[in-house]
Order: sequence, then structure tokens, then C-alpha cells
Amino acid sequence: MSRTQPVIVIVDFGSQYTQLIARRVRECGVYSEIHPYGEWRSALDRPGVAGVILSGGPASIYEPDAPRVERDLLDIDVPILGICYGLQVLTSLMGGRIDPAPRREFGRAALEIRDAADLFYGLVPESGSNASIDVWMSHGDRVTALPEGASVLACSANAPIAAWRDRSGRRFGIQFHPEVAHTPRGRALIENFLFRICRASASWTMQAFIEDKVREIREVVGDDEVIMALSGGVDSSVVAALLSRAIGPRVHPIFVDNGLLRRNEAATVRRMMHDIGLEIDVVDAAPRFLEALRGVEDPETKRKIIGHAFIAVFEEEAARHPRASFLAQGTLYPDVIESVSVRGPSATIKSHHNVGGLPSSMRLRLLEPLRELFKDEVRRVGLELGLPRTVVFRHPFPGPGLAVRMSGAVTPERIEILRSADEIVIEELDKSGHYDRVWQAFAVLLPVRSVGVMGDLRTFEYAIALRAVTGVDGMTADWARLPYTLLDRISRRIINEVTGVNRVVYDISSKPPSTIEWE
Repeated sequence: MSRTQPVIVIVDFGSQYTQLIARRVRECGVYSEIHPYGEWRSALDRPGVAGVILSGGPASIYEPDAPRVERDLLDIDVPILGICYGLQVLTSLMGGRIDPAPRREFGRAALEIRDAADLFYGLVPESGSNASIDVWMSHGDRVTALPEGASVLACSANAPIAAWRDRSGRRFGIQFHPEVAHTPRGRALIENFLFRICRASASWTMQAFIEDKVREIREVVGDDEVIMALSGGVDSSVVAALLSRAIGPRVHPIFVDNGLLRRNEAATVRRMMHDIGLEIDVVDAAPRFLEALRGVEDPETKRKIIGHAFIAVFEEEAARHPRASFLAQGTLYPDVIESVSVRGPSATIKSHHNVGGLPSSMRLRLLEPLRELFKDEVRRVGLELGLPRTVVFRHPFPGPGLAVRMSGAVTPERIEILRSADEIVIEELDKSGHYDRVWQAFAVLLPVRSVGVMGDLRTFEYAIALRAVTGVDGMTADWARLPYTLLDRISRRIINEVTGVNRVVYDISSKPPSTIEWE
């Protein structure tokens, strides 16, 4: 980000909604960063910090091992907003008290606003009217004693102190979650904190991001060259375009055919990149990847094997470019969150081949200019860079490819079955006009065989699961309500045209609790 742009630092205590806080702040035009609670000092030791938000979390502050920050957090000269567990942290630091609530409160609740002078400005008709708004609660504790000099701003049926402000008007605690869609006026509250209380300016735009990243890339790379791990998806394509703008011909885009791709993917990507002015090198490494995956069934092991194989290929290619000392890739924020618990006490979901699957002995230094962005933000960057919509809105495809879309062993036979089924899914979505209406759609080869009847003969063949989801940023997703006629057409084509399949099922699970990919 720009050295002159204001930043809101979000201190993460492990909430499932922390990333949503960051998104909401950015949607208001203010840059935000998430940092684990144990690193709050270094996060705030920088110019431009306009305010601090303490996230929610699963703990209770009175538990012996509850995550905490030191009292000198209160010495910083910027406003602080504590949300849910963040309210507990701030209340405790300032001498208030938190106790278990008589009953837990999860879901929609009516919040009665008693003071609408600042944080709740404009959310109700007038200050002191005791009007209420709908909010989303998720807690089993509550404030039982305010910090000295603090006053109550709002209450609910289960939380007599659901929001408070200290006497300085720069410390606020709220029990509910303004960042979720189920708090309809939540964005207005966040805007009040940003603009009325923190006095931040709405200067965070994708054009500003591009300018900052181009400058940053030039500073970091210097006179060296960069090997670009290009997959043809929107993430790596945007990175390639950014690098091209920043350092021109000193970026070398390399597309690795690992044998786990969709039909004709290498030719498709080469054509797409040529159309935007980038010439790429295609490396056929399929035998290496398939041999390394022989007999491997564990999904985490698959991802790590693929990650190591990718790095080996890129380092070999880098040897042809002696001045190359960086490997650039399209890592996004959801990849980082799911792969490694670096943002606080959150759980590791799975190792992404390009994050948790990377070896520690890499010679090349990583360059990840999109690491702090969500998918929809990346798409906006792509459009700002002038990339065609066919590239910007191409469905995501996992770096490990079809290996993580087939549960069980990776074999040439199973790859061909899945590749053929996946081709039908994409063809039918495109023909029906539904390709652009879903976030991502694909076929999954299940590790089970089922009995069927084809041509009066008994069959015992594989089952294919169809997965189609809607979403915005990859952090959450819901299953797509595709028309039955479309599902019927896809199913009949797969069973009739793909040898080895006699059953098709549709995945109707959301993320969470499921992930988008099956492995």
C-alpha cells in the first residue's frame, strides 16, 4: 500500500469473521491489514495507522489461556474498536469486567440504541430515541461492569451493555458483528468508525493498488529477473500483467503442463496470453508429476508432492535465466488463510500447493503481489489492467489440478475419465449461459464404484460428483441452484460419453462447513 494512505490495522484473535472485517473496511475505500494479536506492536509501528479494530474470537477473556494483548495498547493515539471478543479484550484492559452470560446469544437480535451521537450516527432517526436495529450476535459472555468513565451506547435483551464508549470518545466496544450481512446497517457503523471517528480518507482503490505494487515490485526486484509461475487463471494472469508493467521483458512467464490439467489447457493458455501481449514458455513435465504421485492417496501428501515438483521445475527453468532470483505466483489471501495459521489462532484447513506445500530449501525468493487480496479484488485489478473479461472471469482451477479432484490414487486412466467429464461440465455450462452465473463448477471423480445397468448388462463403474458454487471472494460459497434440465443434460452426456462412469451425483454442500474443492 502507499506510504501515505491511511491503514486500519485489524488485530486477529481467531474469529471466522476477521477476513470479513478487512473486506468491509476496504469496501469503504480504506486500506486494511490483518495481523495476529501477538504481533500488534510491530503492526502499529508504522506511519499512516488511522485506527485499530480488535476482532472476535472463540475464547473467553477470563479463561487462563485466552489470547490477550498488553496494556500499553491503550497508549496508542488512534481510535480502537473492539468487536465481540475484541470487546472483551478492550473492556478487560480498561478495567471493566466480563462474565458468562445467563444464556448464550447466537443469531439475529434487536439492538436498542441509546446514544447515536458517533458510532451509531444515522442508524436510527435521532439520538436518544431508543430505536432498534437488527444485528448478528454470536457470544456466550457479556460485559457486567463498564470501564471507569465509559457509557452504554446500546443494549439487547441478553446483553445490557451491547456497546460502550469511553470518556475520550476514542475507545469503543460492541458485542455484535457489524461485518456480516446479517447486520443490515453494519456497513454504516463501520463507515462511522472509519470516517467520523478515525477521520480516515477513502483513498484505497484498485488503481492505487496497481501503482503501489508496480513501485514495490521495481524496488524489490531491482535489476534482477523474475520467473513467473503462470497457470492461465485470473490470479497468475494478473500477476503476469503487473510484472510486465513493472519490469517489462525481465519477467519470464512459464506454464508447466503437469499432466493434471483440463483438455488442451496448454494451447488455450498460450493463446490467451498471446492475445494480451505475453509470450510464454510451456514445459511438459507430466511424466515427472505422475511418477511422483504414483500410489499416493492422501490429499495433503498429494499437495506437498505437487508443490515440490513445481518448484523443482521452476528452479530448473531459472537456470536458463542466470539473472532470475525471484519466483512470482498468484497466491491470494484465502490461500494463505487456509494453508498456514499465520494470522492468529485460526485453524489450518488444507495446504495449498503454492503456500503450505512449498519446500523450505527454495533457491528462488517468492514474489506474491496479490497475497493480501481477495478474489473479487483481483478481478477488479485485472479489469483495471485491461485484461479481457474472458481471462478475468475464468473459473478458478486449483494449482494441483485434477489430482485434488479425484479422491484416491492418481492414475492416467482416472485422469482421462475426470478430464472428459470435466470437459462436458464446462461445455454445457457455457452453452446454457450459466458459466458466468456461477463462481466455479467442475467434476469430481469419487473413489467408489457403483452397480449399474447399461445395454442390459451389469456394470460396476465410477461415480462422478458435480460441484457448482456461487460466491464472491472464495472465503464462503453456496451450492448453485442449477436448472434440473441442465443437470440432466450434463449427467446423461457424462454417462453416455465417458467410459468408466455409470452414475452422477450433485454436491449440495456449502462452504463452510465444506470446502469448494473436495481435497
